[in-house]
Amino acid sequence: MSRFWSPVVHSLSPYVPGEQPKRDDVVKLNTNENPFGPSPRVLAAITAEATDRLRLYPDPHASRLRDAIAARYGVAADQVFVGNGSDEVLAHTFQALLAHDAPLLFPDITYSFYPVYCGLYGIAYEEVPVDDGMRVRIGDYRRPCGAIILPNPNAPTGIGLAGDAIAALAGDHPDQVVVIDEAYVDFGADSAVPLVARHDNLLVIQTFSKSRSLAGLRVGFAIGQRPLIEALERVKDSFNSYPLDRLAIAGAVAAVEDDGWFQETRTRIMGNRDALAGALGNLGFEVLPSQANFLFARHPRHAGADLAARLRDRGVLVRHFQKPRIEDFLRITVGTDDQCHRLLEELRRLVHPAGASKS
Repeated sequence: MSRFWSPVVHSLSPYVPGEQPKRDDVVKLNTNENPFGPSPRVLAAITAEATDRLRLYPDPHASRLRDAIAARYGVAADQVFVGNGSDEVLAHTFQALLAHDAPLLFPDITYSFYPVYCGLYGIAYEEVPVDDGMRVRIGDYRRPCGAIILPNPNAPTGIGLAGDAIAALAGDHPDQVVVIDEAYVDFGADSAVPLVARHDNLLVIQTFSKSRSLAGLRVGFAIGQRPLIEALERVKDSFNSYPLDRLAIAGAVAAVEDDGWFQETRTRIMGNRDALAGALGNLGFEVLPSQANFLFARHPRHAGADLAARLRDRGVLVRHFQKPRIEDFLRITVGTDDQCHRLLEELRRLVHPAGASKS
């Protein structure tokens, strides 16, 4: 620790991202990246934008991208906010909309960046336990609070909530902001975007990192009624007026417009997810029902930390969280057919050594 740090820095427990290996021969199933790559139209758009115009600042409003998102989701452009990845959008949301005298509510098993943001911005919070099946119970949120944030599907469990449950939650708290973090919604869950028109307290956040294969480009967005979006804009313009560069805007617009590529790749991922879940079940794993591009699974005879470490030794990376209630689970990104096959072969050797050669 340094004597030059501001006081808040001493109290922070920063988010720890998944390992990014330097080797190319690793099967990387630990950070929920899309295994199929972005649309060729995205790559062409980025290449076309890489001209001497990069000497100029980008559009601070990212108007082309906001227009494209608005058209895709059937909302007005001024109901769209864009930022440098959904993590930046979330950070602005915590500062602009979730800091109140009463505590912020979110699940005890959820995206581990939420308590980090609370520490950074001095936000009081309460963790609401998920049930024994790792499901969020909307009724547990019927209590006084300053605001609510939920991922749907939840992370790291992958379990989704139905749209009517989100509507009920927003209706139960008309005077509090309800944020739905939909990083994984495109893999089979109900989006809350259609509810925004009826609930002025509802903000929906999505990312281009997962279903649009653009984790390396860093683009996220929020959709909500105008007062919520204006609050985000006021924070953004007090922090960084140009969060999205020219390449990111061009690539993201092309990603929105190529719906065929989006539909094809997400369908492939959902098919691989269901096949992988069945294969893991055959190996004796308990696999939670997932509507995301990952699975959350544990084996009754093997500690999660041990399995993750032994897989890593074999060149397969999965995510393990050393946290109560989930320390024996592995979060496994759904990969290509070959990646899933490699994972299953290594797991078969670890959990059923005598039958390692069986298919």
